[in-house]
Amino acid sequence: MLENYEMIRAELPWFYPLLAFVFGAVVGSFLNVCIYRIPKNVSVISPPSTCACGVRIPWYFNLPILSWFMLRGRAACCEQGFSFRYPMVELLTGLIFVACWLQFPPLLAVTGMFFAALLLVATFIDLDHMIIPDRCSIGGMCGGVILSFFIPGLHGLEGTGLGAHLESGVTASIGAIVGAGLVYWLAVLGEVILRKPAMGEGDVKFLGCIGAFCGWQGALFGLFGGAVIGCAVLLPIMLLGRIFGWKQTIIDEEAGTEAVVTFGSCVPFGPMLAVAGLLYFLGFNTYVDAYLSEALALFRAF
Repeated sequence: MLENYEMIRAELPWFYPLLAFVFGAVVGSFLNVCIYRIPKNVSVISPPSTCACGVRIPWYFNLPILSWFMLRGRAACCEQGFSFRYPMVELLTGLIFVACWLQFPPLLAVTGMFFAALLLVATFIDLDHMIIPDRCSIGGMCGGVILSFFIPGLHGLEGTGLGAHLESGVTASIGAIVGAGLVYWLAVLGEVILRKPAMGEGDVKFLGCIGAFCGWQGALFGLFGGAVIGCAVLLPIMLLGRIFGWKQTIIDEEAGTEAVVTFGSCVPFGPMLAVAGLLYFLGFNTYVDAYLSEALALFRAF
C-alpha cells in the first residue's frame, strides 16, 4: 500500500494536494455548522443542514464553495440571502489543509488539520460572540497533549521509542501550562492597571490549547505575535466595522444573556492568538525557536 502511495505521489504530484483541498472544503462546511450551532448549544450532528426558513437543504445545494455561487448567495427554497462567509470558511479550510499536507508527512499533516479546524471554529465564534467554547480550548488542550504522546514528530522529536513519546507528551503539557499561565497573569495585571477585565478566561484556556500543539515557544509567539498581528490586521477591520455599522452578538455565559453591540466596540483576542499559532505551526517555528534559543543563550551568559 505504501508503494502505491509513493507511486501516485511521484506520477501525479497534484493528486494528494487536490484531495487535501477537497477534504478541507468538506470539513469547512462542517465547521460552518459548528460556528453557527455551538454558541446556541445545539447539536452539530442533528438535525441535518436546514435553511433559516426550516426547509432541509438537499445535498446538491450543499456542495462546499460551489453551492454559494450556483445559488448566487440565496437559498433555493425561500430566496433568502446567506453570508459569503460560508464559502470563505470552506475555501480557507481547504487552503490550510493543503498547506499542512505540503509541509508535513501524512500523519503530522492530519494532526495539523485537526489543530487548524479547532483554531478556525474558535476564531469565528469569538469574532461573532466574544466567547471561545471550552470544547475548542480545553478540548483542544487535552487533545494536543494526548496526540503528542502518540506523535512525537508534533514537537520535532524523532524516533519511535518510549522516551520520545514521553518527552513529546511532557513538552505538550509544559506548553499548555505556560500558554495558559502567560495569559492568566497578563489578564490579572491588565485588570489591576485598567480596573476592568482585560482578557477573558477563554483566551487563557485557548492559548493553553495552542501551547499543547506548539510547545511553550509557540505559546509565547502566539501571545506576543498575536498582539502584533492584531494591531496590523484586526484593528483596521474593527475600524471598518464601526464605520459601516456592523453588529455582533455578545454572549454572557454566566448570566445566560445576549447583547447586540457595534462590531469593534469589543476586540476579541482569540483570532489573533489563532493566526499566530497557525503561522508558528506552519513554518514560523524555525525562526522563532532559533531566536528564542539565542535569547536564552545570551541570558545564561549574563
